[in-house]
Amino acid sequence: MSRRRPPAPPVPARPRQPGRAERLTEVLERDGDTCIWCGRVLGGLVPPTTEHVVPRLKGGPSWLANEVAACRRCNAERGHRAPVDWLEECERRGWRTDADRLARALDALQAAIDREGGQRRARPYLDAQRRRLRRRLPSSGEGRTVAS
Repeated sequence: MSRRRPPAPPVPARPRQPGRAERLTEVLERDGDTCIWCGRVLGGLVPPTTEHVVPRLKGGPSWLANEVAACRRCNAERGHRAPVDWLEECERRGWRTDADRLARALDALQAAIDREGGQRRARPYLDAQRRRLRRRLPSSGEGRTVAS
């Protein structure tokens, strides 16, 4: 006498994630056509890529909110370094970094995680990066803040 298991309930389908080219287009439209780390104009001889602000290795999600536009050189050289560490290295090299865009990206990722939930591994890493960047940015009343 064999017992059959009842059929499993259907798993709700997740919305289709945009492909790599679509994500790159969306990130470039959102952030502009310069590398966040070195400031070079993307396109032509400087191929654009999307880069995870919080590396996947550190628990960063594969969400558009976790991606920024970067040149291939910066994306490859950064590796798994923390975003604020790499920002400081780029500044030491004399490159035109965009700390404000990085702060906006970190804030947007925090908002997305608050909205979507999960990301247990990324939360403490993201909090630490936001605190470090907040200490670096001038505390003038420019309207943009890196909130806790």
